[in-house]
Formats: sequence, structure tokens, C-alpha cells
Amino acid sequence: MEPISLSRILAHWVNVAPDAPAITHDGRTLTFAELEASSNRLARAYQALGVKENDFVTIALPNGIEFFEATFATWKLGATPQPVSAKLPAFERDQIVELGQPSLVVGVPEGERIPAGVALPVGYEPDPSLSTEALPEKTAVSFKAMTSGGSTGRPKLIVAANPAAWDPEGDWLGFSLQGGVLIPGPLYHNGPFSWAVIGLFKGNHVVVTTRFDAEETLKLIEQYRIDLVYMVPTMMQRIWNLPGETRNAFDLSSLRVLWHLAAPCPAWLKEAYIDWLGAEVIWELYGGTEGQGSTVIRGDEWLEHRGSVGKPNPACEMKVVGEDGQTLPAGEIGEIFIRPLSGPGTTYRYIGAEAKAIEGGWESLGDMGYMDADGYLYLSDRLTDMILSGGANIYPAEVEAAIDAFPGVRSSAAIGLPHEDLGNAVHAIVDAPGGDVTEEALLAHLNERLVRYKIPRTLEFVDEPLRDDAGKVRRKALRAERVPG
Repeated sequence: MEPISLSRILAHWVNVAPDAPAITHDGRTLTFAELEASSNRLARAYQALGVKENDFVTIALPNGIEFFEATFATWKLGATPQPVSAKLPAFERDQIVELGQPSLVVGVPEGERIPAGVALPVGYEPDPSLSTEALPEKTAVSFKAMTSGGSTGRPKLIVAANPAAWDPEGDWLGFSLQGGVLIPGPLYHNGPFSWAVIGLFKGNHVVVTTRFDAEETLKLIEQYRIDLVYMVPTMMQRIWNLPGETRNAFDLSSLRVLWHLAAPCPAWLKEAYIDWLGAEVIWELYGGTEGQGSTVIRGDEWLEHRGSVGKPNPACEMKVVGEDGQTLPAGEIGEIFIRPLSGPGTTYRYIGAEAKAIEGGWESLGDMGYMDADGYLYLSDRLTDMILSGGANIYPAEVEAAIDAFPGVRSSAAIGLPHEDLGNAVHAIVDAPGGDVTEEALLAHLNERLVRYKIPRTLEFVDEPLRDDAGKVRRKALRAERVPG
């Protein structure tokens, strides 16, 4: 069917199944009819505050129903939602607001000043006398505008080139029509946001959690007969760290697709999930918010190309480039460059940054990796995270994967600290909350898995998670905390 404007897509599902559940959060559920009505009323309130077609609306709300009401109210005015973390300090939030110049910022505490737009607090309730009827159809030129810190540490906006319209019946990454989708990640990140709203575009019941909890995730899959779940490797590991009797106590037979993305997945963990849930259930995607291109690989294909993230999709091409700018042969690690077949600049635009591009419109997301002879891509690490020690390139993700495989470790981060002889030495920060991981045992484990120069010279044990619920580890910040100035 033809794409439907996002200002009309809830109404489409109201016509199909008005009483079907649309959103569930913390035990509260809105049907499609209820979400349509509440977002229509909210859209009229936003309109009265000055939101116009193709404006940005910055949404600084925590995971919950209010987030979705604000997002759909924005689309109903032909405007573009621009999600940010509800936990951002005012300074960081205001940098983003200055970049985007939104007409409205939702989620600002009472009394705080902002550099642009009108501010609304969390929990804002529109005037109940406002109509809940449909508004005139309007379609924003950009479906979303996501935020990224990037390698510079300065925020930038990644504005999608595709308009705010969707074909509910089109195939998209294994989503079913009117199924059940679980999103245990933060909605201000591109992956959870996209998976959640596209689930709704396709008439699914979308269950979202306030924050990730390993056992609750399994409980929700069973309770709501979820058939598709979004995860990052950190979530997968926290589930795997549950006692076996807990992990296997839930009925997960409804689960058809488990997506994992946003960070490298250790091979041992991926294989454990394939053995547990089945190879055809486990899917991985690699790509950037910019949408220039991506790879996808299913578990059974991964077993034949262990460690790969898949082949470039038919809409893009990828190559690996060395320091001298030459395309590298199969097996050699370099910087990954991507180009959409539709041409550079056709999938997004930046506000506040310039793309890292080379001749021919090839762009880099800052990732390192290599291609094998069959055209499968293998990731190494972020270029900016690489540790140069004694003339050797050390990729933190490889060190972290080895550490994370040790029993009792929840997460880890490998960073380079200044060293008089080597330039940088590998320092590992290890999150082992049980307190029963010893330095001697961990180093013995690493000696079996890593070449000598990659083994951390120093270990530091902590008891707080080093990756957030989106699977991100802020190595730059961790290093800054340990190397003042």
C-alpha cells in the first residue's frame, strides 16, 4: 500500500482495531483509539503554543506513554520530533536546543530558562476542553532528528531525509503486523526510538520499560507474548548472568526475532544465545543513525561467518580504507566507509557538524574493521577509541570481550593511560558487583585469550555498570576522569 502520513497512521489502526493495545508502560496500557485521541488533544495544545509545520520539537521525556503522546502530537502538526535524554544536564540540553532552534521543548523543569522555543514540564496536561478529533493532514519533511555527541564531544543533530510517512504493510526487519514488540532501551537513542515507533506504525502492541531489568524483560516477553524484542549486548549479558533456573523459568516460545545492535557483541555471548533461543531468532544490524547503509545477519548465517555483522544491504556499498587512503584488500583492518547507491546526502543532513567524507561521496562513521573474501564485514572498534601502545594498535572491544567472558564480570571498559615507555598502556576498568573476581584469576583467564601486548597492565575494580542501557560505554569520559587536564 502507499505510505501513510504519520499524522494519520494511528487513525489507520483505529479504523482496523480501535480497542487493540498500542502502548504499555509500567502496567498502564493505551489502545490505538486512546493514543489517537490523547495525541490529537496534545497536538492542539502544541499548536496553540506556536508549533508549525517542519518545526523541531525537542522531547526531553523519560520512557513512558507521555513520550509517545508527545511524539505523535508533533507528527500530527507536520513537525519533527527531536528526542534527547531526560537526564541531560541543562548545559548539554541547551547546546542541542541552540543547534535545533525548536519551537517547543517538552520536559523542562518549571522555572528553567531555555535558549529557544517554549518550555513545558514533564507531566504537562493539555486543556481538557480541547478537541480529540483528527487534525488536518500534514507531513513533515523529516521523520526524526536524533542527537549524537560524535567523536568531537560536541552535540550534533542527525536529521532524517525521509518524510514522516510509512507503509504499514511494507517489510521492515522482521516486524509482524499487529504483533508484540518489547523495547527495554532508552527512547532518546535512535535504535529504541525507531524500533518502538515503527512497531506502532505496523499496528503492534509496543511494551516499553522505564529502564532495563534482566528478569523483568523475560517476564514481559512471557506476559505479553512478545514476538520481537530490541536489545544491545549489555542487556543480553545481564540476562545471561541470571541464574540458569531463573533464565529458563519463563515461556519465551512467542519470540520470533531478537535484534541486537548499537555495540559489538562478544562471539561467546552470541553463540550462547543461538544455542538458547535458536539461530533463526538472533538477528544483528550494523549501521549509523545517518542511514547511509547497513548490514544485517541472522544467527545461522553468523555461524558460517563467525564474528561478522553481515554483508552490505542492496541499497549501499562499503569499503575499508587504509591510512594512505587506499582501499584495503580482504582481511586487512582499516576505516569503514559507506555510500548509499542513491548518492551522498540522500539519507540525512547534519546540524552542527560536517560528514567525514572522501572523494566519491564515501562517508565514515568512525568505525574500524575488515572485509573477508566473501564480502562479509567484521568490526574492530571505533577509530577514536583505539589505543596505540608501543607502536601497536589495540582495539578496546577485543580486550573487553575477553574480560566480559569471565564469570562474575558484568561489564568492562579498556582505555589507554599515559605510559613513559609505551606512550599508552592498557588500563581495564572492571565492573564485578559480586566482589568475588580476583585480579590473579582474571589475568590468568586473559592470558589464555589475548596476545601478551593486549593484556591490561593495570586493573581497576568497580561496582557500577560501565555501559548504559543503550549499550554505550563512554571511554573518553572514563579516561578524562583518570588523566586530569
